[in-house]
Formats: sequence, C-alpha cells, structure tokens
Amino acid sequence: MFKSQGEDELTPFDMSIQCIKSVYTNKIISSDHDLLAVVFYGTKKDKNSVNFKNIYVLQELDNPGAKRVQELDKFKGQQGQKHFQDLIGYGCDYSLSEVLWVCANLFSDVQFKMSHKRIMLFTNEDDPHGNDSAKASRARTKAGDLRDTGIFLDLMHLKKRGGFDISLFYRDIISMAEDEDLGVHFKESSKLGDLLRKVLAKETKKRVLSRLKLKLNEDIALTVGIYNMVQKALKPHPVRLYRETNEPVRTKTRTFNVNTGSLLLPSDTMRSQTYGSRQIVLEKEETEQLKRFDEPGLILIGFKPLIMLKKHHFLRPSLFVYPEESLINGSSTLFNALLTKCLEKEVMAVCRYTPRQNIPPYFVALIPQEEELDDQKFQVTPPGFQLVFLPYADDKRKVPITEKVMANPEQVDKMKAIVQKLRFKYRSDNFENPVLQQHFRNLEALALDLMEPEPAVDLTLPKVEAMDKRLGCLVDEFKELVYPPDYNPEEKVLKRKQGDEGSRSKKPKVELSEEELKAYVSKGTLGKLTVPMLKEVCREYGLKGGLKKQELLDTLTKHFQD
Repeated sequence: MFKSQGEDELTPFDMSIQCIKSVYTNKIISSDHDLLAVVFYGTKKDKNSVNFKNIYVLQELDNPGAKRVQELDKFKGQQGQKHFQDLIGYGCDYSLSEVLWVCANLFSDVQFKMSHKRIMLFTNEDDPHGNDSAKASRARTKAGDLRDTGIFLDLMHLKKRGGFDISLFYRDIISMAEDEDLGVHFKESSKLGDLLRKVLAKETKKRVLSRLKLKLNEDIALTVGIYNMVQKALKPHPVRLYRETNEPVRTKTRTFNVNTGSLLLPSDTMRSQTYGSRQIVLEKEETEQLKRFDEPGLILIGFKPLIMLKKHHFLRPSLFVYPEESLINGSSTLFNALLTKCLEKEVMAVCRYTPRQNIPPYFVALIPQEEELDDQKFQVTPPGFQLVFLPYADDKRKVPITEKVMANPEQVDKMKAIVQKLRFKYRSDNFENPVLQQHFRNLEALALDLMEPEPAVDLTLPKVEAMDKRLGCLVDEFKELVYPPDYNPEEKVLKRKQGDEGSRSKKPKVELSEEELKAYVSKGTLGKLTVPMLKEVCREYGLKGGLKKQELLDTLTKHFQD
C-alpha cells in the first residue's frame, strides 16, 4: 500500500486517504447527517472495542466534521506516510474476519436506525490469506453474516504489479447483489479519479422518489421506481441563531384578526378564488377535494415513434424509471420485455402520470434507454426509461413570426467551417457551478482554518486564446462576408448631443397663445401641463423657472399675473 507503481504516481495508501478525505468534504456539504468511520488493519498498534490485534480504529462512526478532515490530512504525502509509521505502524499480519467483526461492532453501537450500512475495503492485496485457509474460511463466513444483517461489503481494489485477481479471494467476500443485475464488475483503480468515481457510485444511496404501478391495461400492471436524476444544486439556506447562545431559533406563524387582534384558529379561516370580479369562497375540504384527480401511478395511453418527440416538448429535467419487485413479483421481467421491444421498434410509451395524492396528472413520454459501460466497466447509462414531461395544449405559446433574412451559400459555408473548428466533446458532469464551488470552498477554508480558500476554476468561461488559434482568419473572412466594411463590434453607440436635430425633434411643441396661458393661470389649471411643456413655455418667454414643477408654476403665474 505504501509503494507506488511509478515515480509520478500516488501510492495506494495516499490515493485511499485522498479519496476518503474527498468523501468527507462532500458529505459535509451534501449530507452531514451521515455517519462515517475509518479503520486501518495490518497495523503494529491496535485500538478497537474488541481488543483484536493489528486493527486500529482511527475514527469511530460519527458525523463528518472539520477536525476529522484535518486528522486525515496529516497522512497525505511522504510526510503523512512517515507520520502514519510513527503513530500507528504497518506491515503486520491480520485476520480479515476480525476486521469485519470490528466494523460490525461500530454499526451496533449506533442507537438509532440507519437507512443503509456499507463497508468499503481499500486494498491492493488480492489474496490476503493465501497461506492460511482457516483465516480465509472465517472471513468468508463473517462476510456472509454481514450480508444477512443488511451490511454491504464493497471492494475498492487498487492497482498492483501483475494485476489484481478478484477471483482468488474477494469474489466470495464482497456484496455483488446490487451489481449482478447490471452486469457491472469494476476494474482495479490506478488513478485517483477512477477510485473517486468508484467510491461515489457505491456510497451514494440510490434513493427512490416514489414507487408506483405502471398499468398497461385494466388487468396487467407492474411496479416501477421513479428516480430523480437531475436536481438544481442550491446554496444551503442560512440558519438563524440566537445571538447570545448561538443556538438555532425556531419560527412560528400565527394568524390574527385585523379588527380585534384576536388569535385565529385554522378552522376560523377560509380560502377564496377570484373569478371575474367575484370572490368565490371555498371551505378547506372543498379545496382538498378539487385537488384529487386520480390514484398515484402511470397509466399507458399508447405508443408513438421516437421521431415525433421534439426538443421544445421537454418542459423540465426528466425522471428515470426502473423496475421494482416490492409490490408486484415479476415486474422486472415484464419491464425488460417492454424496454427491449421499445428499443427494437424505436417507439416511446405515452402515459398519464400522477406522482402522488392531491397532485394533478402530467402528460409524459417514456423514452427507452439502453445500458452503456465505459472502459473501467463503470455504468455510464443505466437501462430503463427516461420519463419526459410533455406540454398540454394550454402550455404552448405562439411566437411572433418575423421576416427572415436569408444567408447566401458562401456565408453558410463559412459559418459551417467555424462551427466545425469549435466542436468539442461535451459532458454536463464535466462542468461545475463556479459560484457554488467557490461558496463551499470558502466555507471549507473557514471550517479547516486555512489561510485562504482554494480558488475554484470557472470551466464555463470560453477559452478565447485556444478558440482564436483554431479559427485563424475564418472570423475576419466571415465578417467581410456578412457585415459592412466599417463594422466594429466593440464600438460604442455615441449618445446624441442635446443640440442636434434628433434631440430638438423630441422637445414638446407648445401651441398655446398668451391668452390661453393667462386663462390657465386665472382658473388655476396651469398644473395640468407637463413639466417639459412648462419648461418650453419658460424658455419661449425668457424666464428662469428652476427644475421642479412647483417652481415652474410659480414663475409662470407671477409672470402672467403681473
């Protein structure tokens, strides 16, 4: 674990520590209620609740925090390896069954119920008990006990000379239940990025948004799970604290009568809706009844060719549909048959989708999606259906059609050449929100007492120099073809001077005679004239009336009364 495969490569130990630290920092941001622990085995010193030899519990199961991250940071690099050797030591024999026992005890010490339990083994040793069949047998037995108690065991195997052979020992140890259906078997990790992706895929719980029935007709139905694949990431809301104790404060909302100031109960209030100029008053039960349309679920309407789905039909990010066996047995078989046929026929399933009670139904299309794996045998795209929200007729808007200015073939060809030069491989997960990243790095720097936050790289900024180098003279040639000779995109539009023809044309025309103005003054209706008109009258009569309307009125009134 402490020897790298090359001069510029990280040691497996350093790679593991950096990966664990990254998980900690991500958890602090995304789900700080999760519990994590770090256990070293094969150590010279031991520290665990069962007093097993060569097993050192560095951190008990607890919420991730700044102090824990700082403690892990001490083990990074060459200095970190020396610190580890001095503090804990390594290179001793161990029993993997005892390691699993210690990890299971960490879970048992937690007093509340956990949604899922997972042990990740970071190792580059593919046959730890090759010379001791008894230890290997006990490890297999203990791993089976963990599976029975709902604890998943995952292998984060790292690169070693000669390759990591999972069949020697770990095939019988790790929990493959989740991946067997998908046919996913990870390769060994030689880079930190590969290891991070592997850990992220395992540690992120696949939480289902809802479990619903997909009704093909009145007699045939299957159970599916709805997953949210894309959700806008936002800054966490600030928590209000009491100034003196820094304890969180709670807010309560109460309703009072405007006239008497008395406290109103929920039963004392009603809801209303304005229809035309009339206010329609509704009871609470009536408003709830109006919201009830149908039982939650998906109802098949029919099938349509995929080519009929247009880009402007996508109202919001799609959801993902995957089979569930929780309510109806055989749902996976029927789902796979439906998916296979939709892929073969290149059709989509149009459905009525009611996510839950009191929610109006949506008009949706189920788009078939085939499974894709990358070079590391990591699942890039899962098999299933993308649930696309379709617009109703009421949602569509007509855009005013303007006259098109047609480009000639030479201009079109030149723009094609520009587009071809600026093509690049795009993946949405390669671009992080720079504002969010800088915000969290600032928080991280404050929590970890860093001198200054690590600057976030804004990947959304165009690489101007590289683009100019690629395009060469194409941009200038395109400008010559499309724009006039004196065109300059950076030239600012000059403001018109006050004395030019344009500004004079905007001045109000005052076509009032002196008698009419005197009549306005005598009747006291001079204030009906606008400020620009009053200013123009003052200018014509050579009066200095000031800037405010009242000053202008006083000046004109005094002039015509005299």
